[in-house]
Amino acid sequence: MKITLIGTGYVGLVTGTCLAEVGNDVLCLDVDPRKIDLLKSGGIPIFEPGLDDLVRRNVAAGRLQFTTDIEAAVHFGDIQFIAVGTPPDEDGSADLKYVTAAARNIGRHMTGYKLVVDKSTVPVGTADRVRAAIREELDARGVDIDFSVASNPEFLKEGAAIEDFMKPDRIVIGTDNEQATQLLRRLYAPFQRNHERLVTMDIRSAELTKYAANAMLATRISFMNELAVLAEKLGADIELVRQGIGSDPRIGYHFLYAGCGYGGSCFPKDVQALRRTAEENGAPLRVLDAVEEANEAQKSVLITKLKARFGEALAGRRFALWGLAFKPNTDDMREAPSRVMMEALWAMGASVTAYDPAAMEETHRIYGDRPDLTLVDTPMKALADADALLIVTEWKAFRSPDFTTMKSLLKTPVIFDGRNLYDPATIQREGFEYYPIGRRV
Repeated sequence: MKITLIGTGYVGLVTGTCLAEVGNDVLCLDVDPRKIDLLKSGGIPIFEPGLDDLVRRNVAAGRLQFTTDIEAAVHFGDIQFIAVGTPPDEDGSADLKYVTAAARNIGRHMTGYKLVVDKSTVPVGTADRVRAAIREELDARGVDIDFSVASNPEFLKEGAAIEDFMKPDRIVIGTDNEQATQLLRRLYAPFQRNHERLVTMDIRSAELTKYAANAMLATRISFMNELAVLAEKLGADIELVRQGIGSDPRIGYHFLYAGCGYGGSCFPKDVQALRRTAEENGAPLRVLDAVEEANEAQKSVLITKLKARFGEALAGRRFALWGLAFKPNTDDMREAPSRVMMEALWAMGASVTAYDPAAMEETHRIYGDRPDLTLVDTPMKALADADALLIVTEWKAFRSPDFTTMKSLLKTPVIFDGRNLYDPATIQREGFEYYPIGRRV
């Protein structure tokens, strides 16, 4: 099949590359010539394990191409995926200007039937706006060309996106006609040979499903984080509580780990957008108000513990940070807890020495060169003469460190663990002061 992907960000590039991997001809469009030049030269603009090899292989095979030519991209694909950004607007709602612009470009240049698929995370009713934009452009041209609009939300986890796409647990499609449904069934047939994974529904339900899924996961995280704060006050251990409730099949173990808050490109933005949609329709989601409030508070929990230990006058002190990205296996620092922590430390006069396996360049891009931030190339270098260590991202490389070396490098053997990586009894036997989240120490 011939597929056009509009947008070569995280969703667009992963989707286009994986569709090419199973034999489709894919053309990825982006209006940023630097990004397209990078892709054509064999580089990729994002960090995602395994994606660079997959892109190179499919480019070499001739199944994956990149362009800035809008007209050529519209003519190329029978199916046009819109995978552009939907950043939060000032009021928290999703900004659909890029989605609408993509739809208008399709209407301006299409000469035959197109199936237009919303892959971006968009509010309920966006498909209607896409359809109206295309129809307006066709009317302006004085032509009547058949087209369909569908919703096919993505459920990709950063750091595991290729696995999620190639072996999905479900494929949600929202359509309003059989032709669109059959085209998408054909497109996704290679990804469900083992068993049926396609979940078909109306378009508005598909649009809501994406937001509902992310909001549910964000709710689980925030609820466990609040329970962790309570567990500390009660002398309970949140890890034992997690095991106890996770063993209930109605609850399960996923997304029940207490920590220092969620971040990234999806959960914060999607929770805000769903809240805004609910308010606009007179059905406020009060649970999500609490989820967002709890998550913002949780990002400061480690700093609260640090202030209790070291005070608030931190001039001359230096702290080590392990982990800058909002989660492992990505360089994404959008809404990352590390940013809240570093900025709080700087405000109190402290300096930071930080290490992350993937997010060093992104950190430098955001903060530039500043005297109170030092980026180092190994986790142990971050510890040298630091007053304490803050663990912010649960990279595997941090799980089994050499505690003897760590203790010798730190000025004081203090660890603030925002991801509960270590057993409290073990770490205390190693001679550390240990401040986890919700654990009994």
